[in-house]
Amino acid sequence: MARIHIRFTRYSAFYSPLLMVMAGGHLRAEGLESSYDVITAEKTVAGGIQDGSVQIGQSAVATHFAPYEHGETLPYVHFAQINERDGFFLVGREPAPEFSWRQLLGRRVLIDHFFQPLAMFRYALHRQQVDETGITIIDAGEPQTMERAFRDGRGDYVHLQGPAAQQLEQDGVGHVVAAVGDAVGPVAFSSLCAAPAWLASDAARAFVRAYRKARAQVIASSPQEIAAAEAGFFPEIDRAVLTRTIAAYKHLGCWTPAVEISRASYAAALDVFEFSGLIRRRAPYEVVIATPPA
Repeated sequence: MARIHIRFTRYSAFYSPLLMVMAGGHLRAEGLESSYDVITAEKTVAGGIQDGSVQIGQSAVATHFAPYEHGETLPYVHFAQINERDGFFLVGREPAPEFSWRQLLGRRVLIDHFFQPLAMFRYALHRQQVDETGITIIDAGEPQTMERAFRDGRGDYVHLQGPAAQQLEQDGVGHVVAAVGDAVGPVAFSSLCAAPAWLASDAARAFVRAYRKARAQVIASSPQEIAAAEAGFFPEIDRAVLTRTIAAYKHLGCWTPAVEISRASYAAALDVFEFSGLIRRRAPYEVVIATPPA
């Protein structure tokens, strides 16, 4: 069997279509053996693809935007979408069934300051007509540190990806009051990337066949079925929390049938980063995106 190695930038049930390509046996059915890891300071997606130790990276089209501004070329292109919505939630101290984003004014909000989540949060405020200067935005560090800080009483709201947000709710520490994906709308949020040369290989074609089947399985299956299939990837997460997280992402519409990254979702990502002042030049679709191998 051919072997492929997958590297995650972040590791969560948010990436269920990619997890299911392994958990659902789809790679094996196509004659592929797989392994995976998560980035570290020493092991990056770009570095792994460049040295050949990584065939597929979980990344985002936005990783190309800053290099394009500076005339730099990355060793990969994006060839398939994972999520067409932002996957972060706002967790408050109290339930808010009629939550309005204007309720953040005058409050302290712990925000994930990684480049894409922060840009999306700011764009969500813009879409909801909320002035960012009226909010105390706190950088509490990495997601695990943010979660601990909120548990320790810091901040009125915290901005987290699932299942951390749902775990806080399960533990009675907070309540999910909003999804950034609802506020931002459809956007190329996370995607699969690979070296252009590898995308011409038989292994790449086999992977895309398997990935199409995995996406279809995730869309057709219930949250309970997906959680059962993926439980081995999240041994430390309570099954009920995992199920609730997957249900939230299905409800948001993160996982659409198409594997291809659409021009509309790509343009929406450019809009987000242009609004935040992070780009001045819009990288052409053809520079960043490749058609999935047939």
